[in-house]
Amino acid sequence: MMKLKKIAVFLMVLLLVAGTVMAGGGKESSGKPEVNVWVSGSDNIRIIYEKLADSFNKNPEYNQYCTVKIQFIATGGGAQTIQDKILAAYKAGQKNTTFDLVESGDDQIAAYMSEGGPEMFLRYDPSKISNLREVTARPALGAEYFVPYRGTTVVMAYNSDVIRTPPKTVQDLTNWIKQNPGRFVYNAAGTGGAGDSFIRSSIYNFMPTEAFMSSDTKWMAQWDKGFAYLAEIHPFMYKSSGRVVYPNKNQGTLDLLASKEIDMCPAWADQAISGVKNGSLPASIKIYQIEPSLTGAVNTFGIPSFGRYPEEAYRFIDFMLSAEAQNLLLAELAAIPLIPNSKLDSGNAATVRDLDVNNFRTQSIGSLSTELNRRWNETIVTLP
Repeated sequence: MMKLKKIAVFLMVLLLVAGTVMAGGGKESSGKPEVNVWVSGSDNIRIIYEKLADSFNKNPEYNQYCTVKIQFIATGGGAQTIQDKILAAYKAGQKNTTFDLVESGDDQIAAYMSEGGPEMFLRYDPSKISNLREVTARPALGAEYFVPYRGTTVVMAYNSDVIRTPPKTVQDLTNWIKQNPGRFVYNAAGTGGAGDSFIRSSIYNFMPTEAFMSSDTKWMAQWDKGFAYLAEIHPFMYKSSGRVVYPNKNQGTLDLLASKEIDMCPAWADQAISGVKNGSLPASIKIYQIEPSLTGAVNTFGIPSFGRYPEEAYRFIDFMLSAEAQNLLLAELAAIPLIPNSKLDSGNAATVRDLDVNNFRTQSIGSLSTELNRRWNETIVTLP
């Protein structure tokens, strides 16, 4: 009897080990590869990507080759970022990882190029992405390695019931902020791209244009005027219990705007538009672009050189440039599409007609963003 028990235990362990190995193989019970797509952002990004994955997995044109699974990490929460994870895996020499496809913006691309090198990602083959033929936009950096799929930009969001004519220029905005203390704010540095764009634009507006696309540490010496400006407007920011408060994350400022505790803030265009559409923001919230404009860019996909399914990753990229995915991004996220307008739903396209990716003011400062955020946290948020 004891021998039978030992045999039974041995068989159970053997089955568990076999099951673990099979689970790590990256294939579903159907035998098709499962492509892991790594994405970060606010919760609205998670929601739309889950819908996109569901659409892909139900689409016979694509699901005959593979399925996709979204790996989402929220920004601004203090957890290890996707960028950190991928760089660590690459530097450790890992192979055959679950990093099959990675969504990236300009800052992430700059970090990958400078800290890991271009060999971290595969130089993509345009012939494997048929829908790319109708796309003219390209990222500011790493154009041979990263495929654009949507546009995005930071704008000013404001309550039109209170502000009939929003300030047109940065100087006009500065005057308005001082004349309306407590009615404006931006989110804290490093907690969301909208606040980061406002901070960086405020600093780099005092600097040469070439600095916008450089990670050279020499530019740090020219940050002083910009930080002096942020210190100048600090006392006029939103206050709670008598103290200036910079909300965490992009959604934090929009929540204040929705509750009418402030009247204006920088926001992602897609997040503000979709907020009005789904009712989380009142219909009185409008958006516009200030002059000089806040920053915008194209979001991209890169295929890491140490993933498992590079060929299948191409399938998802192609799907994301299809009319189905582009219209879903536009309808659900108010993302700025990259395909011709003739393939878009006319009603939804009207919501972003004034936002042209070819006119965006792009910025990519690489690892300088970490130093800039550190200085902001040491010198601005600590002000009384």
